[in-house]
Amino acid sequence: MKYDDLLTKWLNNEISEAELEHLKSSPEYASYLRIAEASSKLSLPEFNEEETYSAISSKTSIQQVNERNSKVRPLRSMKTFLKVAAVFAILFTGFHLINTLDTSVKTAIAEKKTIELPDRSEVILNAQTEVKFNKKNWNDSRNVSLIGEAFFKVSKGNTFNVNTAHGTVSVLGTQFNVFARDNKFYINCYEGLVSVSLNDSKIELQAGKELKIENGLIIYHESSNTENPGWLLDESYFENATLATVLQEIERQYPIKITTDNVNVEKRFTGAFTHKDLDLALKSVCDPLNLAYSISGNDDVTLYAKGNK
Repeated sequence: MKYDDLLTKWLNNEISEAELEHLKSSPEYASYLRIAEASSKLSLPEFNEEETYSAISSKTSIQQVNERNSKVRPLRSMKTFLKVAAVFAILFTGFHLINTLDTSVKTAIAEKKTIELPDRSEVILNAQTEVKFNKKNWNDSRNVSLIGEAFFKVSKGNTFNVNTAHGTVSVLGTQFNVFARDNKFYINCYEGLVSVSLNDSKIELQAGKELKIENGLIIYHESSNTENPGWLLDESYFENATLATVLQEIERQYPIKITTDNVNVEKRFTGAFTHKDLDLALKSVCDPLNLAYSISGNDDVTLYAKGNK
């Protein structure tokens, strides 16, 4: 069923649970919710027939009254007209919101999501990531705002920009991965050529190259050893990363909270962990660093040095 039909059923409270889940997969669903919320706060203007009639009658000349044999008909159609006009105003406001608001798509902890942009470019969002784009202006300006991590498969066309708080990645058509969290800005180019704008400088990144920027400084600009981002295959890879960085990523892929007990989170880790098995993921990180862990309840994890407990 088309999204337009699903939207109509949703507005009429006739949609089934299965159809609602299908509608929620649409990138525009969040915009629909905002429009519905805004429209619910709008109300029809109050209408007083007697006051309106008196105001109109006071402006009607005696001659016109005589010509109609002093027979005045109540203007009951005016109330209907105002109601219809108010409804059209609400519909126009909703249409304007749909066409001017950015479409926002978010993922939660342990969630990945694939969306299709208006030009059929594809974006795969890693956990706890948000992208925004404007459908109305898309043909003139292919701009995506990113917070988090996403893999892009860009259709050929005019310049495609991924805007982050750290810099902008620009391409014409290619495949690349962008990580933009906290003070870290990592870009991997897997096909074609990307341009990275950072402050007043611009860096070109060819296929098979990766660029790592932390705190605004380039810390790595070398060849990449992977053909695709590991997280697409439900694994997170790290090379000489701090333990703190690794633990943050585990918390994005699993609904848990990790605390450390007398552990140096600046320890360096090179390796990977799976997104499919929490115990295996924790062991993959803890064993090389001579750490152990305990799990209390379903979501509280504590890391500590082996032999301390």
